[in-house]
Amino acid sequence: MNIGMSGLLIIVFIALLIFGPKKLPELGKATGRTLREFKNATKGLVDEHDDVIEKNNKIEKS
Repeated sequence: MNIGMSGLLIIVFIALLIFGPKKLPELGKATGRTLREFKNATKGLVDEHDDVIEKNNKIEKS
């Protein structure tokens, strides 16, 4: 999905109309926090999965 610059400007304009200029920075911060937490949780799951696979490989080699 390729939005492009014009599509991005339309989205920002609509967001300004809906939420107003005062609420937009708060929404941006909340979105950033949410994405950061999601990334950390996903990384934890991937690390846990890799540990289990590594442990299974060690057991199979023994």
